[in-house]
Amino acid sequence: MSLEQDRPGGGGFLHRASRPSEVFTPEDLTEEHAHIARTVDAFWKNEVTPALPAIRRLEPGAARAVMRKAADLGLMGLAIPEEYGGMELDLPAMLVVAERVARDASYMVWEGGQTLLGTLPILYFGADEHKRRYLPKLVRLEMLTAYALSETESGSDALAIRTRADLNGAGTHYVLNGQKMWVTNAGEADLFIVFARAGGERFTCFLVERASEGLAIGANERKMGLHGSSTAALYLDRVQVPVANVLGEVGRGHVVAFNILNLGRLKLGASTVGAAKDVLATSIRYAKSRRAFGSPIAEFGAIRHKLAEMAIRIYAAESIVWRTAGLIEDDARTAGWDAPGAAAIKLAAVRAAAAECSMVKVFGSEMLDYVVDEGVQIHGGYGYHQDYAVERAYRDARVNRIFEGTNEINRLLIPRIVLEDAAAAASDADAPPGDAERLVHAAKRLAVDGLAMARQAFPDTLASEQEVLMCLADILIDTYAMESTLLRARKIEASGRDSGAPAMAAVFLADAAGRIERTARTVATHMAGRANLDAQVESLERLARRAPLDAIAIRRRIAAHLIDNERYSV
Repeated sequence: MSLEQDRPGGGGFLHRASRPSEVFTPEDLTEEHAHIARTVDAFWKNEVTPALPAIRRLEPGAARAVMRKAADLGLMGLAIPEEYGGMELDLPAMLVVAERVARDASYMVWEGGQTLLGTLPILYFGADEHKRRYLPKLVRLEMLTAYALSETESGSDALAIRTRADLNGAGTHYVLNGQKMWVTNAGEADLFIVFARAGGERFTCFLVERASEGLAIGANERKMGLHGSSTAALYLDRVQVPVANVLGEVGRGHVVAFNILNLGRLKLGASTVGAAKDVLATSIRYAKSRRAFGSPIAEFGAIRHKLAEMAIRIYAAESIVWRTAGLIEDDARTAGWDAPGAAAIKLAAVRAAAAECSMVKVFGSEMLDYVVDEGVQIHGGYGYHQDYAVERAYRDARVNRIFEGTNEINRLLIPRIVLEDAAAAASDADAPPGDAERLVHAAKRLAVDGLAMARQAFPDTLASEQEVLMCLADILIDTYAMESTLLRARKIEASGRDSGAPAMAAVFLADAAGRIERTARTVATHMAGRANLDAQVESLERLARRAPLDAIAIRRRIAAHLIDNERYSV
C-alpha cells in the first residue's frame, strides 16, 4: 500500500452540495438496528445494572462476567465475520450498541477496549492465522484484549515511543523491552496489542500474550473518573514474541494505530451522545421533582434554557455521528468480508472520513462536558454529592477530551487533512434557496477562504501556527455540524413527521454562525498583512447577514417538549 493510499482524507462537504436524502440519520436505522437496541436495553436492565456496584468497585472479574453474557448475545462480535463466530453486521449496528452502553462509562470502557481497540486491529490487519487463532476467542470472550500504545514520554506524540523490539540471533523472535502507560483493560487482559520500534527504528505492531515471560502488569491507576475500569502500566522485560506475531507489516505500525484511532473517534462520538441523553433524562426528572419558591424548578426559565440547550447540542452531535457513519458505510459496504481485498476497501472508507471522525470526537466530547456540567448545576448542591449519578457522570466525562488523541491534537489535524482535499469554494451563483441554506453556504465559503488564506499566509510554517489551525478547526467543525443538523431537519420535514428537529437546527445554526464569525475575525486579524483578505471579509459579511431569530421562545418550546417526555427526543 502506498503512502498516498495511507493519507487520511475528508472535508468533502465543503465543496459538495448534499441533499437531505443523501445523508444518513438516526431515522434511517432499520428494524434490525431497532432489535439490537432493544436487546441491549434488556441486557442493560437485567445484567449490567445489577452488576454495576461491583464493577465500580473494580472487583476482579465483575466486568468480565457481564461481558461474557454480552458475548452470549453476540454483542462482542458485531463487526466480526461469521466465519470467526461474529455477526458480521454494519457500522451503524456497532454505534447503536456504543450509544446504549455509554450509560455507565466504566462498563463502556471495558467493552470498547475489547470490541474496538483490542479486536479490530486483528480483523483488519491480522494474517489468516491471527484471525483463526484469536478472533473466535475474542468473540466468545474466552480472551480479553488491551491496546498498548501510550508511554510516559509519548502520549499525543504516538510515533515517539521508545519501546524496542530487536530480532534475536536466530531470527525467530523479537525481544521487546519497554513500558506502556494508560493501558485500558490491562488488569485482566490475556492479549495485548503492543507497539514498538523494530530495531529501534521501525514503528511496528505486535500481538503479545499475557503468559509471555518477562511481561508484568502494574497496579490499577487511581483516576479522576472511570473508577470501575482497569487502567495500568505494562512492563516488557526481554519479552520474546514470535516473528509470526507481527500484526501487519514491520515498519507500518502507524497504519494500524491511526486507522483504529479514526474508528475509535467515531465510536467515542456515539458514546458521548448516549451518555448525554442519559444525563439529560436524569436532569429533567430531577427538575420536575425538585421544588423551590413553591414551584418545580422545571418551570423556571433559567432551567428550561439549560435543558433546551443540552438537547440542541445532543441533536447536533447525533447528526454528525450518523452522517459520518453513513459516509463510511456507503463506501465500506461495497465489499463483503468474503471479497478480495475487503479489509483494504473498508479501511480506505474510514481513512476517507478521517477529518470528519476527528470532528465528531471533538464536538461530541465537548458537547458531553457541557451537558454534564449543566446537569450538575441543575441538581445544585446534590449534583456535587457522590450519591447522585450526575456527579459520577461529570467526572467520567472529562477523559473523553483526552481519549483517542486529545482535542487539541485533533484540532491541529483537521485543517491539515482538509487542506489536502480542499477544492475551490462554490460561487454565490451556487447559493441554495432558503435563509438557513444560505447561512450554511456562507459558512462553507468562509471555511474554504480561511483555509486558502492560511496556506497563502504561511506557505512553509502553517504546521507551527497552532492557534490558526485550531481556529480553522473550530470553523470547520461548526460548519459540518450546521449542515448536518439542517439536512437532517429537512429530511425529517420531507417525511411528514412532526418533529422538533427544525427548531433545534434553527437555534444551532444561529449560534454556530455567530461563533464562526467571531473566530474568523480573530484568525483573519492575525493573518492581516500576510494574505489578501478580500474574500474573507466578503464571507464574514455574508455570514453576518442572517434573519433575526427568537431563540428564547424556541428554546421554551423545546424545553416544554422535553419535560413532557422526560427524555431527549426529536
